[in-house]
Amino acid sequence: MKRWVPSLPLSIALFAVWLLLNQSLDPATLASALVLAIAVPLLTEGLRPATVRMRKPWVALRLAGRASADMLHSALFVARRLLTRRTSRIASKFVNVPLELRDPNGLAVLAMIMCLTPGTAWGEISFDSSALLIHVFDVEDEAAFIATIKERYEHPLMEIFES
Repeated sequence: MKRWVPSLPLSIALFAVWLLLNQSLDPATLASALVLAIAVPLLTEGLRPATVRMRKPWVALRLAGRASADMLHSALFVARRLLTRRTSRIASKFVNVPLELRDPNGLAVLAMIMCLTPGTAWGEISFDSSALLIHVFDVEDEAAFIATIKERYEHPLMEIFES
């Protein structure tokens, strides 16, 4: 089974998305969904990072909830700043965040959180993965921002992927 379906969740997702896109359950659509669900994971197997060994799923659920709440809070913060401040009073800057997290899957999740959170954007990661450059829409206290990233996201990701 593993030989033909190297990533069962990916295959299931591809199958379901194909059916949703085609809005049909006729035999031809089902057959093409099955071919895609088998072929795409086989063809892209070498592109995926190391196998994820997620530990502490409750920490992952708590992190997902925290990140979702932070994204909503950030969206409201950015909207309020855009509507109430002059552009010259918005302190946009790049912030260099030192990292302890080294797992590539954890770094990918951190990148997604940063990119999905309004007001922040993943800039780059150092070659040795020891620092992350983030563009922040409006930050007054860089040290507090760094501490927040490390406490709210990096430490839980280290628990999930590295402990």
